Amino acid sequence: MSESAPSSAGGSVPSDALPIARLDEAYRTMVLARAIDERCLTLQRQGRIGFYAPHSGQEAALVGSAMAMEPDDWVYPAYRELVVALVRGAPLASVFDQFYGNRQDRSRGRQMPNHLAFADQHFVSASSPIGTQITQAVGTAMAAQRRKSPIAVITYFGDGATSSNDFHAGLNFAGVFGAPVVFFCQNNQWAISLPRERQTRSATLAEKADAYGIPGEVVDGNDLPAVYSAVRRARARAVAGDGPTLLEAQVYRLGPHSTSDDPHRYRADAEVALARQRDPLERTKVILVQAGRWNETRDTQLWEETRRAVGEAVKVAEAVPPMEPTSIFDDVYATLPKRLAIERAEYEAFAARGRPGP
Repeated sequence: MSESAPSSAGGSVPSDALPIARLDEAYRTMVLARAIDERCLTLQRQGRIGFYAPHSGQEAALVGSAMAMEPDDWVYPAYRELVVALVRGAPLASVFDQFYGNRQDRSRGRQMPNHLAFADQHFVSASSPIGTQITQAVGTAMAAQRRKSPIAVITYFGDGATSSNDFHAGLNFAGVFGAPVVFFCQNNQWAISLPRERQTRSATLAEKADAYGIPGEVVDGNDLPAVYSAVRRARARAVAGDGPTLLEAQVYRLGPHSTSDDPHRYRADAEVALARQRDPLERTKVILVQAGRWNETRDTQLWEETRRAVGEAVKVAEAVPPMEPTSIFDDVYATLPKRLAIERAEYEAFAARGRPGP
């Protein structure tokens, strides 16, 4: 039997615990996620990318949950789950291609930055409207159920989405039909500027599961092994035909909601400083150090290598030309209608006249 990573909260090790060997991999991915956050916030402020939604403070919940799912499972993200795509094998280069919307962007520049999609990794395109992915995930889970496919679906959303219509509809349908879906709520305490206590009188968000006749569980989202175990249990229930589970991972968003947000306007610096003392990267590193698998020298080297890799990915993405303007005419019709064909020809003639050169 492989050695398992203990929860940072202590206690006995459950049978569904994360193997300690995989905790190294998890920590490396968390460092990559934090390095991407650092760089992308800077890139947006410099005007080099248009938008970014950071995930600092939520890495353990993201990595732990992603590692607990299987490759054939489907993921319906919100917009803070890029690290989930990386865990599932999405190339780092493709992530930055999407941020820039260049000619190698798999979305062909038609999505907002940070709204990733990777079909090969069963990672469905993120969408901006709050909660819409919840009902979509339930539909996919019900389809898998009818096809008798031995898979589960996980969908991510924030505490703010529990106030949406799609949250109610999704959990109600999933509960009634016993859909194999894991509802993973990242309660990061703030729905943009609205604090969690202003959204609901419920003591926890997980207890909302009672209304739909499904299990609900609160997990410390900063405790990676605990998150992994909770999602493994929920997935096992789902594929066994026992229906959905609502998990509430209690985390804290250390940065802004997005690069369009100024959190200093609605929350105190002291609150953020207190949350930084529970930084999930530090907690995970402590487990590795105590297990004799990590030290400060290796940690410094990892951060240097990771930041260098992120920097190289940025250079490569910036060297790729942007999408051709004529691409707006592509991918909608198999045969371009006459009206659009005329418009395309007119644009090409206009662009040719405006280009310098012989």
